[in-house]
Amino acid sequence: MRLRLPEERLTEPPTGFKIAHPVLSQDGTRAGFTGVSLGGALPYGVVADASCVYGRRHRSPARRCDCGFHCVHERAAAEALLCTAEHRAAVLLDITVLGAYIRFELGFRYARQRVRAATVGPCACGARAVALADAGWGRPGWRALAAACAGCVRSRTSVSLAEFARRAGDGLRVAVGSGDPGDLSGPGGPGDSAAAVDPGLPEGLGVPELVAEAALLQARLDWFQSRLARLEGSGGQQRGGP
Repeated sequence: MRLRLPEERLTEPPTGFKIAHPVLSQDGTRAGFTGVSLGGALPYGVVADASCVYGRRHRSPARRCDCGFHCVHERAAAEALLCTAEHRAAVLLDITVLGAYIRFELGFRYARQRVRAATVGPCACGARAVALADAGWGRPGWRALAAACAGCVRSRTSVSLAEFARRAGDGLRVAVGSGDPGDLSGPGGPGDSAAAVDPGLPEGLGVPELVAEAALLQARLDWFQSRLARLEGSGGQQRGGP
């Protein structure tokens, strides 16, 4: 006789935390995320269903397989994963567990999820992020993005945080940390300086969004002006030569 744990009957879906890389579709019309370990080759949207990464025909999560979405119970446990070198460019996700799930000591493995919020860390240079820019790698049909400040965006493919939330859809909220690599507190967390981006507002309505967009445009203008100065300088040398 095999004993079974009692079935849970929760009044509302459980929640958890995980990390992932933000991605943008090749045509730039859709935004989503891709995992950092098992299943990382399969980008997913804000609301998504899990499938077996081994190609088996069972439903996820199967007890004799490790497929399905994964998350941890504690925010601090997910933030700790961002300390490793390969995960520094990932973002912190606040998710709702939907559908069937298997509970473990540290988290859940489950069939369906909704990403409620994404918290973006600082730029690689340490400055506060104003956009998500091409990270230099991706998946077939998807470009991976990483946090970028106004000075580091330059001519890379990029979207503002508000625009990423809009393209991801389904009510996703995006928050940006204070610039401290150890502070990824989202709205309502211990980091009071985190700014939330509401995708329901038209682009540029809020003061934080206006500041971010202005900084992004100024960075691009500075880059074009420097390129123009170089071209004019090289042209003058050619005209003044023998």
